Amino acid sequence: MLDKLQQVEERFEFVNEQICDPDIVSDMDKYRELMQEVKRLTPIVEKFREYKTAQRNFEEAKSILDDSEADKDFRDMAQLEYEESKEAMERTEQELKVLLLPRDPNDDKNVIVEIRGGAGGEEASLFAHTLFRMYSMYAESKRWKIDVLNANETELGGLKEISFMIEGEGAYSRFKFESGVHRVQRVPETESQGRIHTSTVTVAVLPEAQEVDVEINPKDIQIDTYRSGGAGGQHVNKTESAIRITHFPTGIVVECQDERSQHKNKERAMKILRSRILDAEIAKQNEAIAGERKAQVGTGDRSERIRTYNYPQGRVSDHRIGLTLHKIEAILNGDLEELIDALINADTAEKLKAEN
Repeated sequence: MLDKLQQVEERFEFVNEQICDPDIVSDMDKYRELMQEVKRLTPIVEKFREYKTAQRNFEEAKSILDDSEADKDFRDMAQLEYEESKEAMERTEQELKVLLLPRDPNDDKNVIVEIRGGAGGEEASLFAHTLFRMYSMYAESKRWKIDVLNANETELGGLKEISFMIEGEGAYSRFKFESGVHRVQRVPETESQGRIHTSTVTVAVLPEAQEVDVEINPKDIQIDTYRSGGAGGQHVNKTESAIRITHFPTGIVVECQDERSQHKNKERAMKILRSRILDAEIAKQNEAIAGERKAQVGTGDRSERIRTYNYPQGRVSDHRIGLTLHKIEAILNGDLEELIDALINADTAEKLKAEN
């Protein structure tokens, strides 16, 4: 590990020299790429230097303790330094192991979230809207931009389905464990006898795919236009602005009717299509990884029940890591930090176990 860290430090110093080169600075794409690398390597190098300082202090203290002629007070100070440095080395070594874990190449990307009502009819649609609000409030707390790509509303204010993009640094890294079935247990407002109903909502989280990530052959797709539907408004059903794209190789179908412009709907539908194709590739890779690493936080399988929101008991339970938090109101108001941190930490622990 130390040899690898030494190479990382050398690379860090080389890249830092490169970004001061006038020729590099004039090439904005190259300069941006190198700055991203510096940003990624900085925490590793800083922690490695911290480790090397602790190691130096440890060795100096040990040499004093090995010197039988050293003064007693001096030796007592060295003993304290020895213990503190040893503890610092062990701590930073563990932190370095985490920093050196292979990074998900999609972690820094923007994210497309798709929410669909499942079992439970209108109650599921209403909870789909609640989840959209929850994710929107969390994104706003991170100062990320939210852009609705497509929405299909119900008459009672629920959402049969909605696709939206969240733009912000590291958005995918924070949202990627949300894919799966979210279950809600509550008494619907229409329930006169106070019985608890159980409904489900499916969430899919896709890293935004650029054209360079996914190349789509125009011959592989069929684009259809149709009149948009939905809740009221003079424009509805007047022009064929809604777009449906079918991708023959994968069978993926994307619809977009949220914008009045056919051009904008097509642009957004293509964005969703590219991201779904990339997501399918990621799913294949994860399947291969799962074969090697049996224990993992989530497979990303959308049929997997990952979380239950129980209103009567005021709790939210994540079934993958066995975590229950009794603060459902705060969570549904976008306070997801504790939950997301726990999922990331559990995933990191599994990866470390696999590395070892």
